[in-house]
Amino acid sequence: MDYFAGLDVSVKDTSVCIVDGTGKVIREAKVASEPDALLPVLKNPVYRFKRIGLEAGPLSQWLFSALGEANLPVICVETRHMRAVLKAQINKTDRNDARGIAQMMRVGLYRPVHVKTLRSQKLRMLLTHRKLLQSKAIAVENDLRGTLRNFGLKVGVVGTVKFEGRIKELIENFPDLMALVEPLLVVRRVLREQIGILHRHVVTIVRNDEVCRRLMTVPGVGPVVALTYRATVDVPARFRKSKSVGAVFGLTCSRDQSGERDRPGAISRCGDETMRAMLYEAAQSMLVHSTRWSWLKAWAMQIAKRRGMKRAIVALARRLAVILHRIWVDGTEFRWTRQAAAA
Repeated sequence: MDYFAGLDVSVKDTSVCIVDGTGKVIREAKVASEPDALLPVLKNPVYRFKRIGLEAGPLSQWLFSALGEANLPVICVETRHMRAVLKAQINKTDRNDARGIAQMMRVGLYRPVHVKTLRSQKLRMLLTHRKLLQSKAIAVENDLRGTLRNFGLKVGVVGTVKFEGRIKELIENFPDLMALVEPLLVVRRVLREQIGILHRHVVTIVRNDEVCRRLMTVPGVGPVVALTYRATVDVPARFRKSKSVGAVFGLTCSRDQSGERDRPGAISRCGDETMRAMLYEAAQSMLVHSTRWSWLKAWAMQIAKRRGMKRAIVALARRLAVILHRIWVDGTEFRWTRQAAAA
């Protein structure tokens, strides 16, 4: 008989529920959220597991890899889908959640998610840390601008390089303010230095990666966008059609249909928020900043004339997701004219 297991994972403990093919609960346990604690329960030769499910979360990638290496049929389930199924429970407990996940595995009522490879996880960590430091540096700069404005000291339009010099110029006649501002300037200086280190790391990786170099042939796509796309898609073969990529990143329109009502909505905004933002920035860069014309920019400008610039940028971001996947799969580069693209 086939067996199925559900794992409700928390930071410290994991609730385990094992059911048979009829749905009968065979065993329940609560163990530490560690592979060494889970494997003795799941590797019991009495059970012949067909599916083992766990929800996507902070520890899911680590546990998924460990259980997969032990040749267990583990499946990582999409969070929103699992939440919707388990919502029918009256009492929400870890034990009941584990039971619900086990039953989902038994009846096949689940939506699996792709668990990224170790390399993609490291690349994503690099990009996340770079973005975090960047946001903190901008927050410090904005705070300095706002607090100095209270004293009539206006920073004005100034670049990143000349920002510290401009601040010191404004407060040189205010020694009491200098004592208050200097700590923030030191923090900002360190943040900008570390951002530079991480950005150089990103550029080095992209320069040595053949896929990223080809992705960057698309106008508007720079090192950060290319590396984010590579880390997010991870394995291009998991998409049977390139057109599916835009939907996975939440760039396709939602739909509200019931009976005679059929209304298209805004984009779904599901999937990876960072990748969606990167594609939007790349599309905006192509339409606003890029001076060289291509068939893709001409297509987006036609949409802008009919529907407005914002909708054109979203449509272009969605098409960029498709084109980047096609370039990756085909081993080609961006073609600037329609004749070359059709060839």
